[in-house]
Amino acid sequence: MKCFNPRIAIAMVIGFALGLGAVASVSAAKAQKGGILQFVVAGESPSKDGHRETTYATIHPYAPMYSVLIRVNPDDPQSSDFVCDLCKGKVPKPTEGDTKYTFKLVKGVKFHDGTPLTAHDVVATYKKIIFPPQGIPSARKAFFKMVESVTAPDNHTVVFKLKFPSGAFLPALATPYNWIYAKKDLDEHGYNWHRDNVNGSGPFMFVQHQPGALVEGKRNPNYHHKGQPYLDGFKALVAKKMSVRIQAIRGNRAAIEFRGFPPKARDDLVNALGDKLKVQESDWNCSLLATPNHKRKPFDDARVRRALTLAVNRWEGSKYLSKIAIVKTVGGAVFPGHPLAATKEELTQLAGYGTDIEKARKEARQLLVQAGVSNLTIDYNNRDVDQPYKVVGTWLIDQWKQVGLNVKQTVRPTPQFYANLRKSHENDVSIDFNCQSVVNPIADVSKFLCSAGNNYSQCEDPELEAIYDKLLRAASEKEQRSLMRQYEKRALDEQAIMGVTLWWYKINPHRAYVKGWKIAPSHYLNQQLDNVWLDQSMM
Repeated sequence: MKCFNPRIAIAMVIGFALGLGAVASVSAAKAQKGGILQFVVAGESPSKDGHRETTYATIHPYAPMYSVLIRVNPDDPQSSDFVCDLCKGKVPKPTEGDTKYTFKLVKGVKFHDGTPLTAHDVVATYKKIIFPPQGIPSARKAFFKMVESVTAPDNHTVVFKLKFPSGAFLPALATPYNWIYAKKDLDEHGYNWHRDNVNGSGPFMFVQHQPGALVEGKRNPNYHHKGQPYLDGFKALVAKKMSVRIQAIRGNRAAIEFRGFPPKARDDLVNALGDKLKVQESDWNCSLLATPNHKRKPFDDARVRRALTLAVNRWEGSKYLSKIAIVKTVGGAVFPGHPLAATKEELTQLAGYGTDIEKARKEARQLLVQAGVSNLTIDYNNRDVDQPYKVVGTWLIDQWKQVGLNVKQTVRPTPQFYANLRKSHENDVSIDFNCQSVVNPIADVSKFLCSAGNNYSQCEDPELEAIYDKLLRAASEKEQRSLMRQYEKRALDEQAIMGVTLWWYKINPHRAYVKGWKIAPSHYLNQQLDNVWLDQSMM
């Protein structure tokens, strides 16, 4: 089922193979069974719970162990085509004025512990995601503001009732973090059990987790997609340093990194491996943010937050950083190139996007003087991952220095970084990101809402919430576009709730023997690995 009209579909850049031939795909030959796929992951997941996490470090090692209700078509992940995973047949069309979705489930599916999977598990899962109890994090609950209820009239039927029709619903439902949990586990062990435990129904079963080293999975012999998975198993090898990950692929100790490498790493691997390597590339539904802590003075002052974004020369930064990092495109809150995204002319009307950087920085200095903090020192929280966090973070610090700001940067390993960002808030400004899966702008921009589970700024802005409520209900593209400009102006300019730096660009060099995996506009999509196989003749 299509989530967007083909008339407004996004043109993606794929298949760039640097003269090495076609993009890796399932060849005309029959997919081969067997083999262990080894891939590298740049970070350690803060927990094993997909409902609370927002990082690829959770998706890459653990998504293969879970099923979802619907997903982006794994054979065409660049499209907006949704297909059933646990549901039966095709993704259903809505009824009752586009406010009711009825899903029939495949029968006979079991969790890895042998428990039958029923509609009651799906309902329990989505209630945890959409209506979490007090104190239970749900990173994507804001995606489901249109949902009134989730019910199971019988063991194999799930019904979503919406408050109002919304084109954002199906893309939200297809989010790859919406792993189906067993109601039994939630009832018996509590809503925090999945932070440390795995019990899915996906193509691979959990074997082991060695903290800081690897996560291992083995084939699920009872997987509900017959004939899959092709692999015997996989090992996700944790390697924080990019140089180690590159050498792992070069030395054939790993076949791929699903997240992405910068241009120079791609070129080095191409030169070293020749036709033993394939390269896939795509625009990336991911932006890097600078998130001020609104409850720490003087960052409760919109003038100070606005000064931070005015100091940043995004247009020149793009030219420089795109050569050394996995970032490239200047954009606002919406995925660049989408019909709801701002044009360059519209962007230049926002603080920090003008083409006269000296004028912008002059205004930034004036705002800091007005706020009485012209000699401000910023306690800046960054993540101990080279690409793009530390690279972009170093650049951002230099940009702020241009308006007289001093920066004390603390680089933390991923678990500690998240603990600081989400809980302790022991920083003035933190690097942050809005990395989404399905390109679904109306849901994706919910990151900027102060009520969103993945907004860590501790802000309050009822006016932005009111604009978003109208946006969520807007029926026509024209109305959506107009409201999106109001929303963007409020979030990025007037209140400067967060600052968008640059949007990412995805480059995946991988060993040519890896077949079946196709790049998506997100490093979260198409990661269940049930369609991946290894060409033994090329190994």
